[in-house]
Amino acid sequence: MDLRRLEIFLKVAELGSFSRAADALFLTQPTVSEHVRALEDELGVQLLDRLGRGTTPTKAGTLLLGYARRMLTLSREARQAIEQFQGRVSGELVLGGSTIPGEYVLPALIGAFRTKYPDVSISLRIGPSRQVQDWVEQGHVEVGVVGAVPSSRVLESRPLMADDLVLIVPPEHPWAARKTVALEDVRREPMIVRERGSGSRETLEEALRQAGLDLTAFRVVAEIASTQAVKQAVRAGLGVSFVSDRAVTDECRAKLLVCVRVRDLTVTRAFHLVVHKDRSRSPLAQAFLAFIESQPTERSS
Repeated sequence: MDLRRLEIFLKVAELGSFSRAADALFLTQPTVSEHVRALEDELGVQLLDRLGRGTTPTKAGTLLLGYARRMLTLSREARQAIEQFQGRVSGELVLGGSTIPGEYVLPALIGAFRTKYPDVSISLRIGPSRQVQDWVEQGHVEVGVVGAVPSSRVLESRPLMADDLVLIVPPEHPWAARKTVALEDVRREPMIVRERGSGSRETLEEALRQAGLDLTAFRVVAEIASTQAVKQAVRAGLGVSFVSDRAVTDECRAKLLVCVRVRDLTVTRAFHLVVHKDRSRSPLAQAFLAFIESQPTERSS
Protein backbone atom coordinates (compact mmCIF):
# COMPACT_ATOMS: atom_id res chain seq x y z
CA MET A 1 0.00 0.00 0.00
CA ASP A 2 1.19 3.48 -0.89
CA LEU A 3 1.89 5.49 2.26
CA ARG A 4 0.77 8.74 0.65
CA ARG A 5 -2.62 7.21 -0.14
CA LEU A 6 -2.90 5.99 3.44
CA GLU A 7 -2.07 9.47 4.73
CA ILE A 8 -4.77 11.04 2.54
CA PHE A 9 -7.34 8.39 3.50
CA LEU A 10 -6.55 8.95 7.18
CA LYS A 11 -6.97 12.71 6.87
CA VAL A 12 -10.35 12.35 5.10
CA ALA A 13 -11.53 9.90 7.76
CA GLU A 14 -10.41 12.14 10.62
CA LEU A 15 -11.88 15.36 9.19
CA GLY A 16 -15.01 13.73 7.74
CA SER A 17 -14.75 15.62 4.47
CA PHE A 18 -12.83 15.43 1.18
CA SER A 19 -12.75 19.23 0.91
CA ARG A 20 -11.43 19.76 4.46
CA ALA A 21 -8.80 17.07 3.92
CA ALA A 22 -7.78 18.74 0.66
CA ASP A 23 -7.35 22.07 2.44
CA ALA A 24 -5.34 20.47 5.26
CA LEU A 25 -3.05 18.65 2.81
CA PHE A 26 -2.75 21.57 0.33
CA LEU A 27 -4.20 19.42 -2.45
CA THR A 28 -7.18 19.77 -4.75
CA GLN A 29 -10.35 17.88 -3.87
CA PRO A 30 -10.23 15.79 -7.11
CA THR A 31 -6.67 14.72 -6.24
CA VAL A 32 -7.76 13.63 -2.76
CA SER A 33 -10.75 11.74 -4.19
CA GLU A 34 -8.54 10.00 -6.75
CA HIS A 35 -6.05 8.82 -4.13
CA VAL A 36 -8.83 7.39 -1.93
CA ARG A 37 -10.48 5.74 -4.94
CA ALA A 38 -7.17 4.18 -5.98
CA LEU A 39 -6.67 2.80 -2.46
CA GLU A 40 -10.18 1.33 -2.49
CA ASP A 41 -9.53 -0.25 -5.92
CA GLU A 42 -6.25 -1.73 -4.67
CA LEU A 43 -7.91 -3.30 -1.62
CA GLY A 44 -11.13 -4.20 -3.43
CA VAL A 45 -13.35 -2.70 -0.73
CA GLN A 46 -15.13 0.58 -0.05
CA LEU A 47 -13.41 2.48 2.77
CA LEU A 48 -15.60 5.58 3.06
CA ASP A 49 -19.31 6.20 2.82
CA ARG A 50 -20.01 9.42 0.92
CA LEU A 51 -22.90 11.09 2.76
CA GLY A 52 -23.80 14.35 1.08
CA ARG A 53 -20.97 16.74 1.81
CA GLY A 54 -19.48 14.53 4.52
CA THR A 55 -17.85 11.13 4.78
CA THR A 56 -17.69 8.41 7.39
CA PRO A 57 -15.52 5.26 7.45
CA THR A 58 -17.14 1.97 6.53
CA LYS A 59 -16.45 -1.08 8.70
CA ALA A 60 -13.52 -1.90 6.42
CA GLY A 61 -12.33 1.69 6.64
CA THR A 62 -12.51 1.64 10.42
CA LEU A 63 -10.45 -1.57 10.40
CA LEU A 64 -7.83 0.03 8.16
CA LEU A 65 -7.58 3.23 10.25
CA GLY A 66 -5.64 1.64 13.09
CA TYR A 67 -3.18 -0.01 10.71
CA ALA A 68 -2.79 3.20 8.70
CA ARG A 69 -1.90 5.19 11.82
CA ARG A 70 0.67 2.62 12.90
CA MET A 71 2.23 2.36 9.43
CA LEU A 72 2.52 6.13 9.05
CA THR A 73 3.92 6.46 12.57
CA LEU A 74 6.50 3.75 11.88
CA SER A 75 7.48 5.44 8.62
CA ARG A 76 7.91 8.76 10.39
CA GLU A 77 9.97 7.15 13.15
CA ALA A 78 12.21 5.44 10.60
CA ARG A 79 12.96 8.75 8.86
CA GLN A 80 13.64 10.45 12.18
CA ALA A 81 15.94 7.62 13.32
CA ILE A 82 18.02 7.87 10.12
CA GLU A 83 18.23 11.65 10.45
CA GLN A 84 19.25 11.33 14.09
CA PHE A 85 21.90 8.76 13.08
CA GLN A 86 23.23 11.38 10.67
CA GLY A 87 23.41 13.93 13.46
CA ARG A 88 20.23 15.83 12.50
CA VAL A 89 16.97 16.21 14.40
CA SER A 90 14.03 16.99 12.13
CA GLY A 91 10.48 15.96 11.36
CA GLU A 92 7.04 16.70 12.77
CA LEU A 93 6.01 16.17 16.39
CA VAL A 94 2.41 16.36 17.59
CA LEU A 95 1.98 17.52 21.18
CA GLY A 96 -1.11 17.90 23.35
CA GLY A 97 -1.66 20.41 26.11
CA SER A 98 -4.54 21.16 28.43
CA THR A 99 -5.64 24.78 28.48
CA ILE A 100 -3.15 26.35 30.91
CA PRO A 101 0.05 24.52 29.90
CA GLY A 102 -1.07 24.58 26.27
CA GLU A 103 -1.54 28.35 26.22
CA TYR A 104 0.96 29.59 28.82
CA VAL A 105 3.76 27.00 29.21
CA LEU A 106 4.27 24.92 26.07
CA PRO A 107 4.61 27.77 23.52
CA ALA A 108 7.79 29.03 25.20
CA LEU A 109 9.20 25.49 25.50
CA ILE A 110 8.39 24.78 21.85
CA GLY A 111 10.09 28.01 20.81
CA ALA A 112 13.23 27.13 22.76
CA PHE A 113 13.21 23.59 21.34
CA ARG A 114 12.96 24.89 17.77
CA THR A 115 15.80 27.31 18.43
CA LYS A 116 17.95 24.29 19.21
CA TYR A 117 16.45 22.14 16.43
CA PRO A 118 15.30 24.53 13.66
CA ASP A 119 14.37 21.73 11.23
CA VAL A 120 11.63 20.47 13.56
CA SER A 121 7.94 21.20 12.98
CA ILE A 122 5.62 21.15 16.02
CA SER A 123 1.85 20.74 15.99
CA LEU A 124 0.16 21.63 19.30
CA ARG A 125 -3.38 20.47 20.07
CA ILE A 126 -5.14 22.08 23.03
CA GLY A 127 -8.11 20.67 24.93
CA PRO A 128 -9.32 19.74 28.42
CA SER A 129 -7.01 17.50 30.46
CA ARG A 130 -9.15 14.40 29.93
CA GLN A 131 -9.26 14.96 26.17
CA VAL A 132 -5.47 15.35 26.00
CA GLN A 133 -5.12 12.09 27.93
CA ASP A 134 -7.44 10.43 25.39
CA TRP A 135 -5.31 11.78 22.53
CA VAL A 136 -2.18 10.27 24.06
CA GLU A 137 -3.94 6.98 24.76
CA GLN A 138 -5.26 6.77 21.18
CA GLY A 139 -1.92 7.73 19.64
CA HIS A 140 -3.07 11.07 18.18
CA VAL A 141 -0.30 12.85 20.12
CA GLU A 142 2.96 11.44 21.45
CA VAL A 143 3.46 13.72 24.44
CA GLY A 144 0.89 15.57 26.51
CA VAL A 145 1.11 18.12 29.31
CA VAL A 146 -1.95 18.25 31.56
CA GLY A 147 -3.06 19.72 34.85
CA ALA A 148 -4.28 16.48 36.42
CA VAL A 149 -2.78 13.05 37.09
CA PRO A 150 -4.02 10.61 34.40
CA SER A 151 -6.44 7.95 35.57
CA SER A 152 -5.79 5.57 32.67
CA ARG A 153 -3.60 2.54 33.39
CA VAL A 154 -1.97 2.71 29.96
CA LEU A 155 -0.58 6.19 30.57
CA GLU A 156 2.40 7.18 32.65
CA SER A 157 3.13 10.67 33.92
CA ARG A 158 5.71 12.64 35.84
CA PRO A 159 5.49 16.10 37.40
CA LEU A 160 6.83 18.93 35.27
CA MET A 161 6.24 22.10 37.31
CA ALA A 162 4.01 23.48 40.04
CA ASP A 163 0.98 25.67 39.47
CA ASP A 164 -1.20 27.62 41.93
CA LEU A 165 -4.81 28.61 41.39
CA VAL A 166 -5.74 32.06 42.68
CA LEU A 167 -9.03 33.81 43.24
CA ILE A 168 -9.59 36.66 40.79
CA VAL A 169 -12.04 39.56 41.07
CA PRO A 170 -12.65 42.64 38.90
CA PRO A 171 -10.83 45.83 40.01
CA GLU A 172 -14.09 47.50 41.09
CA HIS A 173 -15.00 44.60 43.41
CA PRO A 174 -15.00 45.43 47.16
CA TRP A 175 -12.37 42.71 47.69
CA ALA A 176 -9.94 44.37 45.28
CA ALA A 177 -8.60 46.49 48.16
CA ARG A 178 -8.16 43.46 50.44
CA LYS A 179 -5.18 41.13 50.54
CA THR A 180 -7.11 38.14 51.90
CA VAL A 181 -10.67 36.89 52.26
CA ALA A 182 -12.21 33.97 54.12
CA LEU A 183 -13.51 30.89 52.33
CA GLU A 184 -16.91 31.53 53.93
CA ASP A 185 -16.99 34.91 52.17
CA VAL A 186 -16.29 33.22 48.83
CA ARG A 187 -19.25 30.88 49.35
CA ARG A 188 -21.60 33.85 49.24
CA GLU A 189 -20.21 35.26 45.98
CA PRO A 190 -21.38 34.24 42.48
CA MET A 191 -18.69 31.89 41.17
CA ILE A 192 -17.53 30.95 37.68
CA VAL A 193 -15.92 27.52 37.25
CA ARG A 194 -14.26 25.63 34.43
CA GLU A 195 -16.04 22.79 32.69
CA ARG A 196 -16.02 19.19 33.91
CA GLY A 197 -12.93 17.33 32.71
CA SER A 198 -10.59 20.31 33.05
CA GLY A 199 -7.57 19.95 35.31
CA SER A 200 -8.29 23.33 36.92
CA ARG A 201 -11.73 22.22 38.01
CA GLU A 202 -10.51 18.86 39.31
CA THR A 203 -7.80 20.64 41.33
CA LEU A 204 -10.32 23.07 42.81
CA GLU A 205 -12.75 20.27 43.69
CA GLU A 206 -9.98 18.29 45.41
CA ALA A 207 -8.91 21.34 47.46
CA LEU A 208 -12.52 21.91 48.50
CA ARG A 209 -12.89 18.24 49.49
CA GLN A 210 -9.89 18.59 51.76
CA ALA A 211 -11.60 21.61 53.29
CA GLY A 212 -14.79 19.56 53.84
CA LEU A 213 -16.76 21.25 51.04
CA ASP A 214 -17.76 20.78 47.43
CA LEU A 215 -19.01 23.07 44.66
CA THR A 216 -22.65 22.59 45.68
CA ALA A 217 -21.88 24.78 48.69
CA PHE A 218 -21.06 27.70 46.36
CA ARG A 219 -23.15 29.96 44.13
CA VAL A 220 -21.95 28.63 40.78
CA VAL A 221 -23.43 30.87 38.11
CA ALA A 222 -21.53 29.64 35.06
CA GLU A 223 -19.38 26.78 33.77
CA ILE A 224 -17.03 27.94 31.01
CA ALA A 225 -14.73 25.83 28.83
CA SER A 226 -12.01 28.45 28.33
CA THR A 227 -9.72 30.21 30.79
CA GLN A 228 -9.69 33.28 28.56
CA ALA A 229 -13.50 33.38 28.61
CA VAL A 230 -13.47 32.94 32.41
CA LYS A 231 -11.21 35.97 32.76
CA GLN A 232 -13.46 38.04 30.51
CA ALA A 233 -16.52 36.98 32.48
CA VAL A 234 -14.88 38.03 35.75
CA ARG A 235 -13.90 41.37 34.25
CA ALA A 236 -17.53 41.84 33.17
CA GLY A 237 -18.71 41.32 36.75
CA LEU A 238 -20.40 37.95 36.27
CA GLY A 239 -18.65 36.48 39.30
CA VAL A 240 -15.33 35.52 40.89
CA SER A 241 -13.24 32.54 39.87
CA PHE A 242 -10.18 30.42 40.66
CA VAL A 243 -7.69 30.37 37.78
CA SER A 244 -4.02 29.55 37.31
CA ASP A 245 -1.76 32.38 38.43
CA ARG A 246 0.17 31.82 35.20
CA ALA A 247 -2.93 32.82 33.22
CA VAL A 248 -3.51 36.18 34.93
CA THR A 249 0.00 37.60 35.30
CA ASP A 250 -0.49 40.19 32.56
CA GLU A 251 -4.01 41.18 33.63
CA CYS A 252 -3.04 41.61 37.28
CA ARG A 253 0.03 43.64 36.32
CA ALA A 254 -2.19 45.89 34.19
CA LYS A 255 -4.79 46.05 37.01
CA LEU A 256 -7.48 44.60 34.77
CA LEU A 257 -8.01 41.88 37.38
CA VAL A 258 -7.05 41.53 41.03
CA CYS A 259 -5.76 38.37 42.72
CA VAL A 260 -6.97 37.81 46.28
CA ARG A 261 -5.65 35.14 48.64
CA VAL A 262 -8.18 32.89 50.38
CA ARG A 263 -6.91 32.43 53.93
CA ASP A 264 -8.22 28.96 54.64
CA LEU A 265 -7.84 27.35 51.21
CA THR A 266 -4.76 26.38 49.20
CA VAL A 267 -5.36 25.35 45.60
CA THR A 268 -2.18 23.97 44.08
CA ARG A 269 -1.25 21.25 41.62
CA ALA A 270 1.45 20.11 39.24
CA PHE A 271 1.49 20.01 35.47
CA HIS A 272 2.30 16.49 34.31
CA LEU A 273 4.11 15.15 31.27
CA VAL A 274 2.02 12.29 29.91
CA VAL A 275 3.11 9.52 27.53
CA HIS A 276 1.75 6.10 26.61
CA LYS A 277 3.31 3.25 28.57
CA ASP A 278 3.44 0.77 25.73
CA ARG A 279 3.66 2.76 22.50
CA SER A 280 7.14 3.24 21.11
CA ARG A 281 8.19 6.88 21.04
CA SER A 282 9.73 8.48 17.99
CA PRO A 283 13.31 9.78 18.20
CA LEU A 284 11.87 13.30 17.93
CA ALA A 285 9.55 12.72 20.90
CA GLN A 286 12.48 11.33 22.87
CA ALA A 287 14.51 14.42 22.00
CA PHE A 288 11.68 16.71 23.10
CA LEU A 289 11.24 14.88 26.41
CA ALA A 290 14.99 15.04 27.07
CA PHE A 291 14.96 18.76 26.23
CA ILE A 292 12.08 19.51 28.62
CA GLU A 293 13.72 17.53 31.40
CA SER A 294 16.89 19.59 30.96
CA GLN A 295 15.12 22.94 31.31
CA PRO A 296 15.48 24.88 34.60
CA THR A 297 11.73 24.88 35.23
CA GLU A 298 10.30 24.90 38.74
CA ARG A 299 9.45 21.31 39.61
CA SER A 300 6.62 20.32 41.86
CA SER A 301 7.46 18.35 44.95
